[in-house]
Amino acid sequence: MHSPSVTPAVHDSERPRVLIRLLRTHLSPYKKPIALLVLLQFLQTCATLYLPTLNAHIIDNGVVKGDTGYILTFGALMIGISLAQVVCNIGAVYHGARTASAVGRDIRGAVFDRVQSFSAREMGHFGAPSLITRTTNDVQQVQMLALMTFTLLVSAPIMCVGGIILALGLDVPLSAVLVAVVPTLGVCVTLIVRRLRPLFRTMQVRLDTVNRVLREQITGNRVIRAFVRDGYEKDRFKGANTELTETSLATGRMLALMFPIVMTVVNLSSIAVVWFGAHRIDSGGMQIGDLTAFLAYLMQIVMSVMMATFMFMMVPRAEVCAERIQEVLSTESSVVPPVAPVVELRRHGHLEIRDAGFRYPGAEEPVLKSVDLLARPGEVTAVIGSTGSGKSTLLGMIPRLFDATDGQVLVDGVDVATIDPKLLARTVGLVPQKPYLFAGTVATNLRYGNPEATDEELWHALEVAQAKGFVEALENGLDSPIAQGGTNVSGGQRQRLAIARTLVQRPEIYLFDDSFSALDYATDAALRAALTEETAEATVVIVAQRVSTIREADRIVVLDEGRVVGTGRHHELMADNETYREIVLSQLTEAEAA
Repeated sequence: MHSPSVTPAVHDSERPRVLIRLLRTHLSPYKKPIALLVLLQFLQTCATLYLPTLNAHIIDNGVVKGDTGYILTFGALMIGISLAQVVCNIGAVYHGARTASAVGRDIRGAVFDRVQSFSAREMGHFGAPSLITRTTNDVQQVQMLALMTFTLLVSAPIMCVGGIILALGLDVPLSAVLVAVVPTLGVCVTLIVRRLRPLFRTMQVRLDTVNRVLREQITGNRVIRAFVRDGYEKDRFKGANTELTETSLATGRMLALMFPIVMTVVNLSSIAVVWFGAHRIDSGGMQIGDLTAFLAYLMQIVMSVMMATFMFMMVPRAEVCAERIQEVLSTESSVVPPVAPVVELRRHGHLEIRDAGFRYPGAEEPVLKSVDLLARPGEVTAVIGSTGSGKSTLLGMIPRLFDATDGQVLVDGVDVATIDPKLLARTVGLVPQKPYLFAGTVATNLRYGNPEATDEELWHALEVAQAKGFVEALENGLDSPIAQGGTNVSGGQRQRLAIARTLVQRPEIYLFDDSFSALDYATDAALRAALTEETAEATVVIVAQRVSTIREADRIVVLDEGRVVGTGRHHELMADNETYREIVLSQLTEAEAA
């Protein structure tokens, strides 16, 4: 049994490494497009840097001297370089967008695949709202950072370094302004970014909270209305929404400081360049065209810093998102596929649970302790017990929704942990306590376990599950639409469709986890009678609260506080098992029980 390995919270200093590692892993298949993208960005940046020099030549050698031919020649050259710059920029943005989108797709796919491997334990650890946010919003933030990196950050250092070199080539004394400007901008940006990191993490957590509250209110809408708790739920959503808004405003205020500070430094540096440049021109140490070019290079240098600043604004949030994504990707499922799986079973439907136990991580007491159960083909084994006695947990260990922490669960004499997952899924069919139907039609839901099933097989399964009548009454029969979660059918209809879905699968072991609770007594009796004939050669295990549902079972297992306290038929347990007797007499009179 493997415990889930959950990545601990990452320290602020480690977050950049997590982001870099995530991007490096998922960018490695795209080395050729990235190399082409960098080349195009390099060419377009070189073209951008060369234009001010050409402009200086036109001013000094063409405009000042009145040489029209020189102006036209170099003007045409500038137009050609500008066109080349545009073409290279279009190509770079195109490849950057494609690569960033592909990276986002790959990360989403990796997160989805990892979540699909999670057992109920890991799903409970993260929670559905958080997993949805991590798969959508968090991946989107990382994808956007990759796009901005390809379109802005690749060219920014080239432009900054190239601009400084060319500015030094124009006038070294005037370049002293750059020595003050660039470090000042770097310090300002660093201070703001350090304040942004914790705010972005809080923002993602509060976004999770909003998603969770909204999800609860949508799925629990009927309960909210039944208890007239609309006002309370509005206040609860308002609280979560207000917390997110306050964090967003705090983040926005920090971001709002960024551009005014950068522009203030830019404007002051431009004034300094014009002031000192005018003195250099007056003393004859510099030409007018060179001053114009120097100003252009200063703006390019500052623009490159601003592009980097824009990136730095996105980096803290992307770092937090990358950490949250990596938490999912680094979490190993407690249900590990076998290294050398068993792909064939000799017997058919023999189920045995030996001295099995289950304990949640960190729990003081196990949910199940030393449970023994035997279920054979052609027999009905029932499990009954008070609420919280571990009935559903017991059934969940058989199809490996989670693994037993002690003992063994054997199907046909083979430990389920060593059976090929696809073979186990074909062998064991589970109708869960809360049946879930997918958005689609009646037919697509019934074929979920057996895509090759014919319409005749579907109708037969519906007939056994006592669902044929209401499906025939629907306008389109098998093609009638089913809403997500089956919300457009009643609870009893949902249960019967879930039972029919398992019958279409035709497994060798049927597990019914309180699957008849929403049915009236007449339908319950008719369904059990039909199931008896349909599953005559299969192994059937039923968890139920109703005594009437399980009293005719071949074997009844009584659970109490996670332990088996009795096994036998109804009349045997009534005679010598006090726990079972109390459960029965809480539902039936002494005469009815007899």
